[in-house]
Amino acid sequence: MTQIPRFKVKKPPHLSRHPHPGYSVRGRVWLEKDGELYMGGGREMLLERIDKFGSISAAARSMKLGYRNAWLWVEAANRLAPSPLVEKVTGGPGGGYARLTDEGRRAVARYKKLRSKFERFLTQVD
Repeated sequence: MTQIPRFKVKKPPHLSRHPHPGYSVRGRVWLEKDGELYMGGGREMLLERIDKFGSISAAARSMKLGYRNAWLWVEAANRLAPSPLVEKVTGGPGGGYARLTDEGRRAVARYKKLRSKFERFLTQVD
């Protein structure tokens, strides 16, 4: 007779964040354009770190995100935005860099403001 391996059931991590019993209202907010993700928490964090480190690869490493995913996120955001959010300069003798444009800084600020309003809304509903 074959033994069936037993797996220990773990409590989902989101349950342990709320020590008080009862219901709570939670949510996330993101922006889409034409059905595509334009800005969310991850992209906002990536853009802030690109601004801080001056590099897509360094920003991705700091988030434990693959470079290819980070690059795709930046490409999508640049394509969906009215003007590019990140200016990229590829390699060369001095190496490449990436930096946030003024439009990128405005997009991050608008998203933070929207998320703040959303969090206030959640506290009022709860």
